[in-house]
Amino acid sequence: MGDALTNLKLQKLLYYAQAWFLALIDRGIFQEDFQAWVHGPVLPSQYHRFRACEWRPIDLRVRRADALPHKVLAHIDEIIRVFGVESAISLEVMTHREEPWKKARRGLPPTAPSNAIITKDSMKEFYKRM
Repeated sequence: MGDALTNLKLQKLLYYAQAWFLALIDRGIFQEDFQAWVHGPVLPSQYHRFRACEWRPIDLRVRRADALPHKVLAHIDEIIRVFGVESAISLEVMTHREEPWKKARRGLPPTAPSNAIITKDSMKEFYKRM
């Protein structure tokens, strides 16, 4: 699965899971909105959940969410298969080139902090076109 799973990489995998589920199934996995942070899309609750790991690999024991519907679990497995081979930095660069993150950060300098929402609609519309 590419490089180690850090919080940075996790955020991008969660983002792509949400984005592609919105595009393919027409609904989200997460109610919470992603924010357009400096290093790409972030789901704040999950960022804070693993914040103590900082830049290091996530080494906490996390159990699989078996309560999720089979369709969601299969989708997440596919996202990991496709995007998990990429490094965290590659995933960051990918999200920075894509419209939803750029649109949410419109007008901000590259290093400016932001809590701007990446809307589910912008994600769904962009990834449906791909």
